[in-house]
Amino acid sequence: MLKQLEGSQGVAQAVALCRPNAICAYPISPQTHIVEALGRYVRSGSIKDCEFMNVESEFGAMSAVIGASAAGARSYTATASQGLLFMTEAIYNASGLGLPIVMTVANRAIGAPINIWNDQSDSLSQRDSGWLQLFAEDNQEAVDLHIQAFKIAETLSLPVMVCMDGFVLTHALERMDIPEQSQVDQFLPPFAPRQILDPDDPVSIGAMVGPEAFTEVRCLQACRFRQALDVIPKVAGEFEAVFGRKSGGLLSCYRCEGTETRVIAMGSCLGTIKDAVDEMREAGTAVGVVSLKSFRPFPYEAVAEALRGAKRVIVIDRTVTPGSRGVLGMEVASALGGSGAQVTTVIAGLGGRAITRRSLKETFLAAIDGRLPALYFMDLNKALVDRQLEREKKSWRVGPANEEMVRDAARQAGK
Repeated sequence: MLKQLEGSQGVAQAVALCRPNAICAYPISPQTHIVEALGRYVRSGSIKDCEFMNVESEFGAMSAVIGASAAGARSYTATASQGLLFMTEAIYNASGLGLPIVMTVANRAIGAPINIWNDQSDSLSQRDSGWLQLFAEDNQEAVDLHIQAFKIAETLSLPVMVCMDGFVLTHALERMDIPEQSQVDQFLPPFAPRQILDPDDPVSIGAMVGPEAFTEVRCLQACRFRQALDVIPKVAGEFEAVFGRKSGGLLSCYRCEGTETRVIAMGSCLGTIKDAVDEMREAGTAVGVVSLKSFRPFPYEAVAEALRGAKRVIVIDRTVTPGSRGVLGMEVASALGGSGAQVTTVIAGLGGRAITRRSLKETFLAAIDGRLPALYFMDLNKALVDRQLEREKKSWRVGPANEEMVRDAARQAGK
C-alpha cells in the first residue's frame, strides 16, 4: 500500500510486519522515532507475541537482544552514533555467537567534537565486528532491506545492520510502498533458530576457546560471510518475485555503459550524485555511478566487474580515517588491484555538511582533468585549516620530520 510517511515510521512498519518477538530499545537521535513507533504497536497489540523492553543503555539493549535471540526469539533493536560505540563489546559477542539479530543504524557522526548530524562514521567504525552491513539509498529501500535483513540473518545465522542516513532519511517524508502482511509472511518464514537455549536440554554458549580452536572459529565466521555474497542477491531475487520490485542486492549500476569515469558511493547521497551525473551528461561529459548496497561482506568481484573498463574511479567516502585514504576508498582500491584505474577518494558530507550537485560536478571535472590528489576533502575551508597548521607549526620545535608532516597534512587536506 502506498503511504506518505516519515522514513522512521516506514521502517517501524516494516519491522512490525516481520513479526519480531523481542524489541529492545534505548532512545538516541536520530533513530528514536523507530523504536517509539514499535513500542506503540506492541502496546496496542498490533504486534502479537512480542515483548518490548525499555533498557537503561545501548549496551543494555544489545545485551538484551543477545539473550532474547539465544532463547529463540526473532530480535530487533536500533541505535546510532555514540550509542553504537557504547554497544561495541556486546556487538562482537552477538556476531561471535552467530545470533541473527537485525539492527537499524541511523547513521550519525561520532564525536568528539559532538555532532548529531549525518555521516557514516558510526557503522563503518564497526566494519570488523562480524555484522553484515547493508546501506539504503532511499526510504523505500530502507523498508525493503529491513524485510530482507531478517531472512538474510536467519539464513546465515549472522547479525545484520541496516544502515540508513540519519535525518536525511529517518526524518524525511517520502512515498513508500508498505507491503501487506500476507506478502511478508509469504517471503519470510517463521523463525527457526539454528541454536537455542532450552532448560530441558541445557548447553553452554560463548564458552572460553583456546589457541587450539580460536582460528577455526574465526575461519568459520569468514566462511559465512563468503556465503553471504551468494545469499544477499538470492534473497533480493526472492524479494522481487514476491513484491514486484528490485531492491537490495550487492550493488547496482547507473549509466555506466562505456564510461571512463565512474563514481561509487553508499547511502542517500547517491540520489544527488545521479542528478549531478545526469546534468553532466546533458553537458557532454559521461560519468557512471555504482551504488554499493552491501559493505559487509564487501563484494570485491562484483565491484571490480561494475568498474571494469573505467580509467578513473571516484569514491565518495562519508567518513574519515586519519592515516589512511578512507574506509570505502581502500576497499575499492583493493578490489581494483592491478586494473590500472586511478582511484581518488573524496571525503564529503561529514557531520551533516550538504553534498550539492554543484560541488559534485566541480569535483568530478577536476578528477577527470587530473587535478585531484589521491585523497581530497570536498568543500573544505582550506584557509581555516592552513591557519591552524601554521599556528601549530610555530608552537612546535620544528625539525625536518615535523616539516614533512605539516606538508603531508596540507596535501591530504586538498592542497
